[in-house]
Order: sequence, then C-alpha cells, then structure tokens
Amino acid sequence: LNFAGADPSVHTCIFGKNTTEGINKLARRFPFTDQRRIVITSGMEHHSNDLPWRSVAEVIHVGLTPEGKLDEEIFDETLDRYSNQIALVAITGASNVTGYINPYHRLAEKTHKIGAKIALDCAQLAPHRKVDMLPIDDPAHIDFLTISAHKLYAPFGTGALIGLTEIFKDGEPDQTGGGTVDIVTLDDVIWTIPPERDEAGSPNTIGAVAFATAIHQLEKIGMDAVAAHEAKLTAYALERLNQLDGINIFGDSKIEQAQKRLGVIPFNFKEYSHFLAAAILGYEFGIGIRNGCFCAHPYVLHLLDIPHETSREIQHQIKSGNRTEMPGFLRASFGLYNTTDDIDQLIDALGSIQSGNFVGHYIQDHASGDYSPEGWEPNFEDYFSIPEMIG
Repeated sequence: LNFAGADPSVHTCIFGKNTTEGINKLARRFPFTDQRRIVITSGMEHHSNDLPWRSVAEVIHVGLTPEGKLDEEIFDETLDRYSNQIALVAITGASNVTGYINPYHRLAEKTHKIGAKIALDCAQLAPHRKVDMLPIDDPAHIDFLTISAHKLYAPFGTGALIGLTEIFKDGEPDQTGGGTVDIVTLDDVIWTIPPERDEAGSPNTIGAVAFATAIHQLEKIGMDAVAAHEAKLTAYALERLNQLDGINIFGDSKIEQAQKRLGVIPFNFKEYSHFLAAAILGYEFGIGIRNGCFCAHPYVLHLLDIPHETSREIQHQIKSGNRTEMPGFLRASFGLYNTTDDIDQLIDALGSIQSGNFVGHYIQDHASGDYSPEGWEPNFEDYFSIPEMIG
C-alpha cells in the first residue's frame, strides 16, 4: 500500500498470483449496474487488461495514433458520448510493447468527472517509475491498481490488487473456501472482511514476504534513481539502434524523449523475421530477447499497420496450426541491472546478423513459429536432474 501511495483507511491490498489474476478478480467483483455496464479500455492493452472485461461488461476500445499512443481526443469523445453508461476505465500505466506512459492521472480526473472509476494496470509501470494513487479526495486519484511481484524482481507467483475497500466489503467473493468466512453453518455463511474475503485458501506467505523484500530494496535504491538510469540506457540504445542499417524501430524513436517513456524498444529487421533474429541472438550470442506480440496482438497489428484482410488470413493459418507468418517484433527492454555494455553487445550482435555473420542453419517449427539450429537437442541433465524416488 505504501509503495503504491495507497491509503490504508480506504484501500485494501488483496494478494493473488499476478496482475492477470488481480484484474480478473476486479472484473468479477466490480459492482456493475444496469445503467453503468461499459468498460473503456484502449487498443494498446495487454490481453490481461482486455479479455477479463469482455465477459462481464460492454467493452469499448479507444483508438490510437499511428505511432501507438492513446488518442486522447478520441478518449474524451468516448467519455462524452457514453458518460452515464461508463462504469470503469481500465488502462495500462505503461505499454509493455512500446514503453509509452499514459497520462493516467489526467485520464483519472476526466473519468471521475463522469462518475466512473479508473483501474490502472501497473505490471509494466511499477518496476520502472514511482506510482502514486493520490489521496481519495484528489480528482486525479487512482481507484484500483494491479502489480506483479516477478516484474519487481521478486519470485514468480505473487501479485496484488489494490482497491477501494468499500467495493470488496460486500458481495460474495469470486473464489470461496477456507479463510474467506467468519462463520459457516449447513444453511448459512457469513463472509469475513477484506482483504481475507477475497484471499481463498492458504496464502502464498513466502511470496508475500519476498514481494515486500523486493519493494524495500527498490525503495532503498529509489525509484527516481531507477528511472534516471533507465532513461540513460534508453537514450543510448536508441542512438545506437538508429545507426544500424536495416532496422526499423517502432513507437517513439526520439532520443530526447527517453525520460518520458520506459526502456522498452520494439524493432525489426527489414530482412530477417523476428522469429529467426531472436533465435540467432539466443543460440549464437547468448542474448535473451523477447519476440512476437507480447500478449498484445491488436496493438502489434496496429503498429505494423497490417490490413484487416491480411490479419484474417493470418488468423486462418494459426487456426490450422501454422504460426510461421505470425507478425511481431523483437523487443529490447532494460532493468536496473543493465549497463551500456549490455547494449553494445546487443548492437554488435544485431550488426553481425544484418551482415549475415551467423553460423547455424536454422529450421522453423510450423506449430510455434520458432527457429532452432538444425540438429540441436538440449540435454537437460547438463543443467538439472530429478533424483529417482527410493521406495
């Protein structure tokens, strides 16, 4: 709660597995009404901040600018058009594809003016920038916020939904069982108070402690220091990437904008597919880099400006088990542990690939789209083994 700038007197912190589970819980627990059943979200969302809403409300996706930013003019028009029908605005704090940071406090103020609430997906934002939900009487405050521990350098398996206690003190929890009740009889149940009402079963206590430890470490370093370090790396990476021939950068490639975005840079080779380039970087240069659509298919299709007809054909291929033409990007992203030396290694490797200086003969798997060197087989026993049970 302290890390997110929440107020313990009005907010509760519900632990779960990750941001995805937190958003799903909010979708099932939010008090929609017959009049207010619309959720406004955007075309840049991670699937986790899009799909959960589709089954519980009418979802309207606000359009984007050609470079992938939220079109705030369309956002304003949408709020005005559906004002008395909107229950919630669900928006990402920062894109996991382009690193764009949304003006979420400004969006929150506009949302509250029409009597709706706002939920902020902070999975990508929280590890890189200070997040402040603001006091509840501030028109720009955030009503709900979700974060994942593994994005904040803690182990997998823990996340949190922070939200208004009043929303969770009533109604039946979406998951019931041990820990959610005060008393149970054969014909009645009295649910307990938040957050326990929405934390069914044995809690991930170790995960929560590890989560808190990671947060304390980030606070010790200082989120302003994290942001400054990342801005330096982002500017340096953009400068070096812009010097490479045969590379297209998507989103904002302006070096002077580095402080206003996260260190997430999507790019592609003009000559090699993202599947192949990612494989070469991993197998031959030991550089782990994400490729694909990053659980944001509509956003990637928008950034690539893929026509609807082409998109439908790709969907047909995927349904038939062929992902070889799946569109996507390569994505370089930075953490507080990265250095400019890491960026130099990446740029050198990209230059080698562009020049054709790689040795493997790569075979593409049709089902996944991924490439691997011909004849390569991992020997997992070189890395770990499970002892046979005696018995």
